[in-house]
Amino acid sequence: MIDVFPFAGLPVAVFGLGRSGLAAAEALMRSGADVWAWDDDEAARAGAAKAGVPLVDLYRCQWEEPATLVLSPGVPLHSPEPHPLVGMAKAAGCEVVGDVELLARSQRDCAYIGITGTNGKSTTTALIGHILRTAGRQTEVGGNLGRPVLELAPVDAGGTYVVEMSSFQLELTFSIAFDVAVLLNISADHLQRHGGMGGYLKAKKRIFHRQTAPMAAVVGIDDGHSLAIHEELKAKGEQVVIPISRQGPVHGGVYAEDGMLIDAIGGPAKPVIDLKSLSTLAGGHNWQNAAAAYAAAKMAGVDAAAMRDGLESYPGLAHRQELVAVIDGVSYVNDSKATNADAAAKALACYRAVYWIAGGRAKEGGIEVLEPHLSCVRHAFVIGEAAAAFAAALAGKVDVSRSGDLASAVKEARVMALRERLEDAVVLLSPACASFDQFKDFEARGEAFRKLVISLPGHPDG
Repeated sequence: MIDVFPFAGLPVAVFGLGRSGLAAAEALMRSGADVWAWDDDEAARAGAAKAGVPLVDLYRCQWEEPATLVLSPGVPLHSPEPHPLVGMAKAAGCEVVGDVELLARSQRDCAYIGITGTNGKSTTTALIGHILRTAGRQTEVGGNLGRPVLELAPVDAGGTYVVEMSSFQLELTFSIAFDVAVLLNISADHLQRHGGMGGYLKAKKRIFHRQTAPMAAVVGIDDGHSLAIHEELKAKGEQVVIPISRQGPVHGGVYAEDGMLIDAIGGPAKPVIDLKSLSTLAGGHNWQNAAAAYAAAKMAGVDAAAMRDGLESYPGLAHRQELVAVIDGVSYVNDSKATNADAAAKALACYRAVYWIAGGRAKEGGIEVLEPHLSCVRHAFVIGEAAAAFAAALAGKVDVSRSGDLASAVKEARVMALRERLEDAVVLLSPACASFDQFKDFEARGEAFRKLVISLPGHPDG
């Protein structure tokens, strides 16, 4: 756990006691801060109290005393309107920051690699961390990926923090200038929380805050928003800018061409590795992730041999096109992290005969973007709050069953897949939705899918 020494002896308010908020409170306590912790949820407060975290009702406290409010990234900062406690803190002159800001103020002599984007950032973060560790670098990986940054170990001056940054976390982080900052792509997501696409773009661009050469910006150019940001950064000329693409050649960057990863940074284009041979990085979307990870690792000084070794040995990421089991010739794939339609589209594009489990709490934009990828879908099994809307959107395009819940969907998909006996059959959980209607998060949804698959007849542990 990180020693947050700059806050020793000071009162610090912490609001939002989920995993990252609880880790922040505990790190601050261990560092000698006077912690005032609160959550609107009674169960979260009870859990914090059980862990020994002191609770202070922040709605009734003296806001003139703490100089800092550590805010959970899930709490509205601006839109659709600020949480009342944000307004109370700012009115008293109290700064509002996130846990990554505490890390930056406490671990000052190491390197930082930050990764953001609408889709692919968890895979890219994990892959960069794996490559750096393969190269023998002291590396800690966390952030939005799942492990709160204040739970990470301290690193030496030569060490690196590889941090997945959501748009919410970026809005709460001010002190980091990332040695390498990665923006993968941008599509509509979390627009209500940012007051529209303009606010979302502004938050994402904060990944490049305070960068100057030789710091590097690695930017995907395969969508219009990201391409415009790439051109803006190039025009300003403040940092080194490396374009990456999954769609073909880019001058001075890293790209995939016919499944081959090509390095054109600072010289002639050189083939690196056949991406089609990497089972844990299947599909064009993962080719973009691989290009970004390679570019980031190269800008961090990793040699070519170590980067190839890291790409070849990458074990994959839980809940992201994770093969759970093959039972009676049917593959069961957990893609629970596909919480929007763009992410689900990338998974669907990888398979030929899909029994697709989708649904949950719908996000902005609907699922129209999925239409070009529905030819591989044998049958859709829709669940959760979005079941009716998804069934209506898919009507006339694919056959649909309104399964309602995940257990029913897995059972029904298995029966149909075994009846049809198609080659390359895949039961794919790729929800295109948030999980919060039936699960606490996408990890819980993915773990539930895993347990259901393992319990199926024919599985060795079933």
